[in-house]
Amino acid sequence: MKPAATTAIILDTRYKKKNEKHPVKLRVTHKRKQKYFVTEFDLTQEDFDKVFSPKPRGELKQIKLKLEAIEAKANEIIQSLQFFSLEQFEKYLKIQFSSAGLVKEVYNQYIRKLEAEGRYSYAQTFVCSKNSIFEFCNNENVEFIDITEHFLKAYEKWMIKCGKSISTVGIYLRPLRVIFNYAHKEGVINNKIYPFGKSKYNIPSSRNKKRAISIDDIEKIFNYQTIPFSSEDKAKDLWIFSYLCNGINVKDMALLKYKNITNQAIVYIRSKTANSRKKDLEPIEAALTDDLRSIIEKWGNKPILKDKYVFPILREGLSDKQIYERIHQSTKSINKYMKEIGDKLNIPVKLTTYVARHTYSTVMMQSGMTAEFIKEQLGHSSTQTTEKYLGSFGFDVKKKSSNHLTKFRKKT
Repeated sequence: MKPAATTAIILDTRYKKKNEKHPVKLRVTHKRKQKYFVTEFDLTQEDFDKVFSPKPRGELKQIKLKLEAIEAKANEIIQSLQFFSLEQFEKYLKIQFSSAGLVKEVYNQYIRKLEAEGRYSYAQTFVCSKNSIFEFCNNENVEFIDITEHFLKAYEKWMIKCGKSISTVGIYLRPLRVIFNYAHKEGVINNKIYPFGKSKYNIPSSRNKKRAISIDDIEKIFNYQTIPFSSEDKAKDLWIFSYLCNGINVKDMALLKYKNITNQAIVYIRSKTANSRKKDLEPIEAALTDDLRSIIEKWGNKPILKDKYVFPILREGLSDKQIYERIHQSTKSINKYMKEIGDKLNIPVKLTTYVARHTYSTVMMQSGMTAEFIKEQLGHSSTQTTEKYLGSFGFDVKKKSSNHLTKFRKKT
């Protein structure tokens, strides 16, 4: 079969640099159209002729080997593209010859893309995935074609040997699968080398651990004495706020403004869905209990203005990256002090903000609330059937359900 395109290494004598040398280029011809790609070399006509003489010597021999490798790789790319075009070839070639190596460069491109979109937390999962993959193979120039089913099984075995859980393996390999899909979408690889899926490598499913704690442990946390206005005191209060406010996460807590607070409730849209293209997003509504009022009064910014952040985590004028960093630091601080509190109280689960959210939903379930109600309170969306229930629960039901969160206070 006639090749989709032809290649040649040429000396572009149309251009002469100040050093009297010409750029050496890769020329690709497709349907009588030609495109030129620069290499790292500039040569005189005399040296270029010597490079491609039968027996070049010394440095010229090394140049010849590198140029031949470039042309060989170009032909590999031509053969690998299912539908050849000069544009797709250029895209693949640019990644292929990046200094960081193919897979690593696509990782870096995708991470930069996520950061440009302000998705810093998600980008960090790709950073961790990339670092783990390259620590395993000890080769930063690994190509997509090298990551086979055998490679992935060996990586899984290595992770387990290093003491990582099967869930962690899945957490690190899902971003790699995204990178493969992204590279395929961009036309730099074809499906022939795709290692995931049926009859290939299946990424292990996460085995979610039970992270909820008992209502007795919640009582211990409420009754735990801290030094007023200490870092430990603040962490405890914000953890309790998360638990009582429908399991609100730290980012949504940080983004709360006084305009989100009414006489009866705290009403907000989850940041996770705020940028969604969905119309008529259902707001989350948490009953404003005395405990929540007390925490807001204690730690809330003053003066109280509707466009002012409630908690002193963020301030106006921060960049997306600064917002991410402050929220990340606040989460880290809460988790640090809550772990210490949990250890002192002999609570068997490592206390984190995620535990607060999970415990909220578990207590609701144990109190007889329906799955649909809990999904509404958490701001989850799943099936169309579930979405039909959204907004169907009145505020009186929500206020009644919040009483279960501190039912230990009603003990006789």
